[in-house]
Amino acid sequence: MKRKPKKIVIVIGAILLLVMIFIVGIMISLTSVSKTSKEVTFIVSSGTSKKEIVNNLKTAGLIKSKYSTFLYILLSGNKRIEAGTYILNKEMSTPDVIKSIEKSRNTNTVTLTFPEGTSIKKYLKQLEKAFNFNETDMTSKLKDKTFLNSLISEFWFLDESILNDKLYYSLEGYLFPDTYQFFKNSSFEDIIRKMLKGTEKKLSEYKDANIKVHDILTKASIIEKEAVDINDRYKVSQVIDKRINIKMPLGMDVTAYYGAKKDLTEEITKVDLNALNAYNTRNLSYLGLPVGPICNPGIESIKAAINPATTNYTYFIADLKTGLVYFMESYDEFISIKNKLGN
Repeated sequence: MKRKPKKIVIVIGAILLLVMIFIVGIMISLTSVSKTSKEVTFIVSSGTSKKEIVNNLKTAGLIKSKYSTFLYILLSGNKRIEAGTYILNKEMSTPDVIKSIEKSRNTNTVTLTFPEGTSIKKYLKQLEKAFNFNETDMTSKLKDKTFLNSLISEFWFLDESILNDKLYYSLEGYLFPDTYQFFKNSSFEDIIRKMLKGTEKKLSEYKDANIKVHDILTKASIIEKEAVDINDRYKVSQVIDKRINIKMPLGMDVTAYYGAKKDLTEEITKVDLNALNAYNTRNLSYLGLPVGPICNPGIESIKAAINPATTNYTYFIADLKTGLVYFMESYDEFISIKNKLGN
């Protein structure tokens, strides 16, 4: 008789374990299909059922699991999905994909998701497709000092740092990556202001803090590119601070890519790595942070930039293929791991 309660406990424990495994499996299957930004034009035809849309999303390589996606739609109470053409990205999670194509209350709106760690150049291409804006005109507007000064007077976190002529894009790093709804007749200026309001909301808790926002966003953009794991981001932040404090070049490859105007998927040359420009910290004569951000970082990277880890690392190697980051205190350790990785 005394054994029955034990059996019941074991059975309940096994059931709870299976439920937990199921939930974790669902959560993993709702994450993005890729860590690399890749835009996909997705068309929803009028009269298409949710089941067909989910199948099409799977075929387009935008979701990991049809079953988890359909379950998410059922449980989240999503609205009816609106027919139309959508610019989606393989970096988007399943919830972000669904939010981007669900029917909004106002059919005169356009929903766009801007991924974390993406450059303004790619954001402009999204806007160009969605609003038929001209990329050259948008780039010129972002260099317009009158427009930029009007933004500086409007948003507390903007200052004269964005007026630096060495910046490729004045607002790089300042347009918070998120899902936004815009009116179809929005001007480019309207869109920029709405995205800056999104940034303002995210940075509001730091308004009275003694921080230089431009430096924090610049640092956060490097962190975003160098590390995927949240804990690694705080350690990368610490390495950046230490190198700046001991007047050691940052030596970050990701800044060389941006300086060369290349994506991380492109080949980087020795000329690119040694080039002297306002972004390339791989050039040993360059000390300190780049002139500005190299992408638009997410909130976790911003937090890491403000609150670095309490470790004492001086070196790290980021394996861009696996996403793993290796940290070391000494140069000898750095060379040893570098040789093992074949970098």
